[in-house]
Amino acid sequence: MSKCPGLYFDMGKKAREVLHKDYAQQPPIHFHYQVMDWNLDLSCQVEEIVPGLRSLCKFNIPDSGKVELQYLNDFTGITGCIGLIGNPLKGYDPVVNLSGLIGTRILSLGTNLAFNISTRTFNKLSAGLSFNSAFLAASLTMHDKFDTLKASLYHAVNPLTNTAIAAEVKHSFSVNETGVTIGAQHALLPFTMLKARLDTYGKAGAVIQQQLFQRLFITFAGEMDFTAATKLPKIGCSMALRP
Repeated sequence: MSKCPGLYFDMGKKAREVLHKDYAQQPPIHFHYQVMDWNLDLSCQVEEIVPGLRSLCKFNIPDSGKVELQYLNDFTGITGCIGLIGNPLKGYDPVVNLSGLIGTRILSLGTNLAFNISTRTFNKLSAGLSFNSAFLAASLTMHDKFDTLKASLYHAVNPLTNTAIAAEVKHSFSVNETGVTIGAQHALLPFTMLKARLDTYGKAGAVIQQQLFQRLFITFAGEMDFTAATKLPKIGCSMALRP
């Protein structure tokens, strides 16, 4: 098994995929047509430009776009990218992002920062550490310029059915507020994935993802906010073509 620790964004990735990926979420900027809000995600990756170096291009239309270089070896994972982030007032801001991770596949620590060239300010400044094993993955990270502490846990219950549970605890020091999100996933059929989550903010969500062909996936997601004045569910649908 490779000793490579991966990239900084791999910290807590398994828990994030259970608790946040593919749910009925909306990017900051989106297209609106009649009663529908929609956006388009496009990405491509070029492997092994030279040993250990690969490139990534990703576009979330019309929200953002970036070009990234990634370098990995047995004990480090480094990324550098430049991109455009949507700004409702000014259009788009150019942003430079750098991150680094050091350690092994089991235990690693790293940091991430993003610098907005237009405003000459740091949009992101975060750091963390992670632990990974075959059945348990845990991470402890600081976000929002060290104002937010986040701890996540992922446990694989049954790898054969991709059954797993995950939890995330997030505490904001500036407002002295703590939130907890728990969730689970299970492959009902070989090509059908179910996910559900619940948080202490009164929101519950569910996802049904179906693989139609070898690389084509369709996802239906719904979310209910029990604290909202009008308790209408948020429902979304997406399609993805994956390599």
